Amino acid sequence: MNPFAVGTGNDWISWIFFMAMWVGFFFFYPRLMLTQILWKLEKVSMELEALSGKSRKYLIKRVDKKPDKNILESISMFFEFFVIGPVDLDPNGIIKKLDHIILEQKDRFEYFADQVMPKADPETKANMMMGFSAGIELYMISKIVKHYVEVVKETKSYQLAMILQMQLPFIEKIAVSMARGTKALAEGQPIGDAIGPYAAAKLIGNKNAKEIEEDTVMAEVLMDGRKLLVIKSKGPGGRLGRPGKAVEALVEKNKITRIVTIDAAGKLEGEKTGTIAEGVGVAMGGPGVEKSYIEGVAVKNRIPLDSIIVKMKPEEAIHPMPKAVKDAIPKVIESVKRSVSKTKKGDTLIVVGVGNTSGVGNSERDLDEVDKWVEKEHKKNEKNKKKKIKIDDLFK
Repeated sequence: MNPFAVGTGNDWISWIFFMAMWVGFFFFYPRLMLTQILWKLEKVSMELEALSGKSRKYLIKRVDKKPDKNILESISMFFEFFVIGPVDLDPNGIIKKLDHIILEQKDRFEYFADQVMPKADPETKANMMMGFSAGIELYMISKIVKHYVEVVKETKSYQLAMILQMQLPFIEKIAVSMARGTKALAEGQPIGDAIGPYAAAKLIGNKNAKEIEEDTVMAEVLMDGRKLLVIKSKGPGGRLGRPGKAVEALVEKNKITRIVTIDAAGKLEGEKTGTIAEGVGVAMGGPGVEKSYIEGVAVKNRIPLDSIIVKMKPEEAIHPMPKAVKDAIPKVIESVKRSVSKTKKGDTLIVVGVGNTSGVGNSERDLDEVDKWVEKEHKKNEKNKKKKIKIDDLFK
């Protein structure tokens, strides 16, 4: 008798066993896989909660080494802060609605900083507001992951568990980035997204920049016989400024022949960090309010728009500034010169250094410390490159 001839007339016992095995496999395998995936999901959820908890404790220590009950309650409540977007069924007027909501959000952060750190200087408060923004984002990520883990446990849905499992590598990467960003922003360290303001400060040189809009400074410089009105967010505290409103105001008072924006941009896998690219349009991320103001005034006055981007990983934008990004500055300046060469001598251009100016001052004389810090951080990262990142290490 052939032992592999399962299901033949002479071996009905084996046939029954074979069928029972397949029925059992189809019945128990999904449950076994769900248990395995759920164990992984719960483990990651707890790690994210621990990471969020460490982030919160770090921020509390930055606020006050011995916080009282009122401060702890205020911080705990603020971590639940949320923003409800405006109605967008009718797109007419949506920009003004968004602008209003964003300003309200900023006012609420400023009120909170004044409440828990009344004696801190403006730059420290600006840094802490950015730090809390990243900390709240990390807290929301941990809450959302925990929510879906509980839903999977409740529904026993293998499909939902698989979907969540497939997203875990990206979620964990974002969470670790937010944790590193929390520390970098709270301490006022130069971050990848500060490359736009860094380039602007480089162009400003040793001139004194003056505040022309809320949290936004400008200086006039000459380049190849053209006048550049260089704009950046006010530093060195973490601020985004209002570049769109600043450009709008300058166009009303000056005859502008070209607008150039410089910003960080996400790179594709395989591209090198610090790669430069030139294009047209407004290089600016975020909700789009400030970008809309620049586009509106450019269309109205028929002003060409040049954009220069420095590529980096999305997470590097809120990490301490990579050396490769800082080293891209000479090429950025060359790109600006190419934009300038498209105009005539005597023309006036606007150059906007877009991004969070965390750790970056308002002129070139403030950049020496940034360069030294970036070099030192690079050496430290290279030394610890092969070490696995631990939660406690992120907040040392």
